[in-house]
Amino acid sequence: MKILINGLFFLVGLVGMEVVAYLTHRYLMHGPLWFLHESHHKPTDHPLEKNDWFGVIFSLPSIGLIYLGTHGYPYMLWIGLGMAAYGAFYFGFHDIVVHRRIRVNLRPKSQYVKRLIQAHMIHHWTKERDGAVSYGFLYARPIPELRERLKEIRAADESRAPREAPSSSAG
Repeated sequence: MKILINGLFFLVGLVGMEVVAYLTHRYLMHGPLWFLHESHHKPTDHPLEKNDWFGVIFSLPSIGLIYLGTHGYPYMLWIGLGMAAYGAFYFGFHDIVVHRRIRVNLRPKSQYVKRLIQAHMIHHWTKERDGAVSYGFLYARPIPELRERLKEIRAADESRAPREAPSSSAG
């Protein structure tokens, strides 16, 4: 029974991080923390980017929970380990498989994994703070829905753009 409960707390940490990551990505990284996240949407030859600070930031609660879990609050250990597992999975999938920051010859066969990769690439079609789609990591809406949503956003942006006054030709 204890293994089941520990596993449940582990899953709470793992799945909970997807919710936290989605909300952080959507409302903070593409909001007031864009000054850090912008580096992830721009081409670079440098092995590190300002966006990597989010890995450090996200690791701190996990480290704190693991510490508490080894000092009298055992269930915190499993939540912290779930969060750490999410971080490891995120690094492996996002940085290595999707963005190929470390070159490995991996070719995903799963349609679901391919959809996650494609959704993230669609997210990167937007190079600015606003107007992106697909902020999650473990779940992505179907690709046709993401493309349609991106078209809607771009059409709305174009309709709000100031129009140039027609030039008058005196002639």
